[in-house]
Amino acid sequence: MKLEQNDKQLLFSETMIPDIFFSEYLSQIPGDYLKIYLYLVFLSKYKKDIKINDLSKKLSLTVKSISDGLKFLEDNNLILKKTTGFIIIDLQETTLNNLYKPNLTLSKENIEQSSKNQSRAKAIEHINNMYFQGIMGPSWYNDIDLWFRKYNFDEQVMISLFTYCYNRSALHKNYVQTVAEAWNNNKVKTYNDLELYYQKQEKLNKIKNTISKKLGKHGSLTQYEEAYIENWVLDFGYDMNIIELALKRTTYKQNPTFEYINNIIKDWHERNLKTPEQVEKFLEQRKKQNKDIKEIKSQVSKANYEQRKYNNLDFLYANNNLEGDK
Repeated sequence: MKLEQNDKQLLFSETMIPDIFFSEYLSQIPGDYLKIYLYLVFLSKYKKDIKINDLSKKLSLTVKSISDGLKFLEDNNLILKKTTGFIIIDLQETTLNNLYKPNLTLSKENIEQSSKNQSRAKAIEHINNMYFQGIMGPSWYNDIDLWFRKYNFDEQVMISLFTYCYNRSALHKNYVQTVAEAWNNNKVKTYNDLELYYQKQEKLNKIKNTISKKLGKHGSLTQYEEAYIENWVLDFGYDMNIIELALKRTTYKQNPTFEYINNIIKDWHERNLKTPEQVEKFLEQRKKQNKDIKEIKSQVSKANYEQRKYNNLDFLYANNNLEGDK
């Protein structure tokens, strides 16, 4: 595998890393992959040929980690794969091209929204000063502008987005994008929308914790179990009062699963039962129906028994007559 950079190479020189790397890429690179990247940058100055096995031994990483790391660096536009090896991408040139690429989608409406643009510019500057110590990477500006246009967030929501990610020590673009997408899917546009969304999430989390305790689950719920609960609460509109009625039904079953509970709740939803009173009335009716069915089955069984007994007596009586005729 051959590594190339530019033609400048000085023995015993310093290995230069552009500031754009620290502001744009560092937070998104896992530790082992960062080791690989820095070592590749170092080797590229001397246009060294190196094999994956050699990298594995030199960096004390498995061959799989090296392969996965190279794939990650390639996917994130830090290195470029060639037939003979890799090229270390010039991050400054890449960023410059992205920043000054002509915006062919710029419309007259965008130009006319000067007041909105000024307000958004203030929000972006606040984000820069609050969460990036005034040295936010240039590409963040483009991304924030894109999210403003794509999701139609107001300025307070955009600032709250960065606050949310910053408080979770996850201020990198993939995570910010994921949270923004989730908020958009929940129809968050204004700060009031966000407040209502937070309230809904808080209620949902309380229900998840309550269910977990009632089922005696000491560990956290799985992704699929949480999906069931979100379906009950967000899609069916059920609160803990109704869900608890379903949980009580699990006492009749050994080792009940979430799928079992879901089948109960789904059946209630399909029957358009919306309140605990409606559910309890339905359960009482079903209990009575089951009791009636048992009584009918008992009566039928008793009638069948009496009929068989009568038939047996007829048969016995007939046999006695035959013996008397002899």
